[in-house]
Amino acid sequence: MSKAAKKKTVARRERLQPLPPRPGPNWPILALALAGMGLSGYLTFSIWLGQPLAGCTVGSGCDVVLNSDWSKLFGLPTSLWGFLGYGALAGIAFIKQTEAHWKLAWTVSLFGVVYSVYLTLISLIELKTTCPYCLASAILMLCAFATATYEKPASLQKFSWRPWLLRTVGGAAVLVIAIHLHYTGVWGRGPGPENPKIRALAEHLTKTKAKFYGTFWCPHCKEQKELFGPSVDRLPYIECSPGGRGTPQAAVCQAEAIRAYPTWVISGQRHEGRLSLNELAHYSGFQESFP
Repeated sequence: MSKAAKKKTVARRERLQPLPPRPGPNWPILALALAGMGLSGYLTFSIWLGQPLAGCTVGSGCDVVLNSDWSKLFGLPTSLWGFLGYGALAGIAFIKQTEAHWKLAWTVSLFGVVYSVYLTLISLIELKTTCPYCLASAILMLCAFATATYEKPASLQKFSWRPWLLRTVGGAAVLVIAIHLHYTGVWGRGPGPENPKIRALAEHLTKTKAKFYGTFWCPHCKEQKELFGPSVDRLPYIECSPGGRGTPQAAVCQAEAIRAYPTWVISGQRHEGRLSLNELAHYSGFQESFP
C-alpha cells in the first residue's frame, strides 16, 4: 500500500471514530438560554397574574403585540412556548456527547430563530408596531443559533450541510407555515351558533344608533368584539385606523374627536374603554341581562 493510500485510510478511520465527549456544560449556550428563560418567564407570569409589564403602557407597541391574536398559541401564551424552547436549550447545554449536543443545539435554536422572524414580520406588517421584549427574545435566540453554528465540530460522521439544511430548515419552514394556518383559522374551528340574547343586543345597539369606534390593532377593541362572538358583524363598528397603526385617523373619528379605543357613543353619551355586555345593555336601554 502506498503512503498516500495509507494516509487516506488513516484519515478515514479518524473521521469514523466517535468525537470525544464535552468536558462540561456549554457555558455560552447555557447563559443565553437562562437569559431567555428569565425574559420569557417574566412575560408569562405577568400575563397569568394580570400584572402590567415594565415600560408597557396601554396602547404601546408591546401592549398591542402581547394582546394580539399572535400572543397565544393553542391557548397558551407565546412567551410560555419560548420559555420551553429556552429550557430545552439549557438542558441541551449539559449533553456531553459532542455530536448529539451540537445537532440538538443547532436545530432547536434554528426553530426558535425562524419562529421569532415570523412573529417579528407579523408585528411589522400586520400590527404596524414592535415589541421590545419580543425583539430582545429574538436577539437572544439568534445569538444562541450563531453560537451553535460557530461551535460546529470540525469532523462529524457522515455529515453534509446540504441534506442537513434541507431537513432542518425545511422542517422549520413547514412548522411555521402550519402555525400560520392555525393563526389564520384555516385549521381552527369555525364560529359556533349565535347566542340569541347577544345577537339581540348587537342588533339593538345598531337600531338605537349607538356607535362603536375602534381599530383593528387595538387589543381592547379585540376583547370587546370577542364578547359578541359570531354576532360581532352586527355591531355598529367604525374603523378609525383603516391605513394601519401610525396612519391618519379616519375622518369620521376625527370629527367625533375620538382619542381612546374603544369608544362607545350610546344615547348621546360617550364611554371610553371596553364595556361588559351588562353595561352596554344598561346604557342602551336593552331589557335583558347577562350572567
